Amino acid sequence: MKTALVTGAASGLGYELTLLLAKDAYKLILVDVDAVNLAKTKAEIVHGFNVEVVALTKDLSLPNVAQEIIDDIDNIPIDVLINNAGFGLFGSFAETDWERESAMLHVHIITTTHLTKLVLENMIKCGSGQILNMSSLAAFQPGPLMSIYYASKSYMLSFSEAIANELKGTGITVTALCPGPTKTSFQETVSKNTYDNKLKFNMACAKEVALYGYKAMLKGKSYAIPGGFNKFLAALPRFIPRNTATSIVRKIQAKNRED
Repeated sequence: MKTALVTGAASGLGYELTLLLAKDAYKLILVDVDAVNLAKTKAEIVHGFNVEVVALTKDLSLPNVAQEIIDDIDNIPIDVLINNAGFGLFGSFAETDWERESAMLHVHIITTTHLTKLVLENMIKCGSGQILNMSSLAAFQPGPLMSIYYASKSYMLSFSEAIANELKGTGITVTALCPGPTKTSFQETVSKNTYDNKLKFNMACAKEVALYGYKAMLKGKSYAIPGGFNKFLAALPRFIPRNTATSIVRKIQAKNRED
């Protein structure tokens, strides 16, 4: 039985990706900071699928938590790694909370990168493996009023494409999933003033986005952008001045989060 490790597995895209892995009979190692929803997810999968599930409640913003996860599972080989955990924060960089931003950088960049490095060791020994890293449509341009989030997703896309190239010929693939706005609980954590996007246009279904990313991972694509309009938006900054693209993003973010 192959083993898959999923971070941020208790809700949203992580949850949908976990269901897809369960259907394909993977042994699951599920990681999330939300102990209650993680336990519910484990119970649902154990009841609905004939697979083994290990649930680990971990705060991925803490130092060295990636090594802690590997130690907790006795360094068993991971066949599929899905780095999905993440959150957003809205506001001007000069005014936003540094502790929250530091936590975001650790979750999106430090822990994700470290966990990938630790899992790759056994993948390389086995000569096979698949990694899916959660990037975003935000990776393709700067994002005023969500500057750290956009920058961290840009890192994830660049990092994923780079190591995908390094790993060619090893039997290991790395895929960056770059969804646009998706209906999940993500929006609830972005701002204190509003719990949902005001602009509903181009809002995708989490189940469909997860399936698109899952199929892209299985095909070994280096990156995947669900939806034709999102592909257009990802390419747009190449054809208009960067300052113009940045200004457009700021207007969209301000409109989405206005009181």
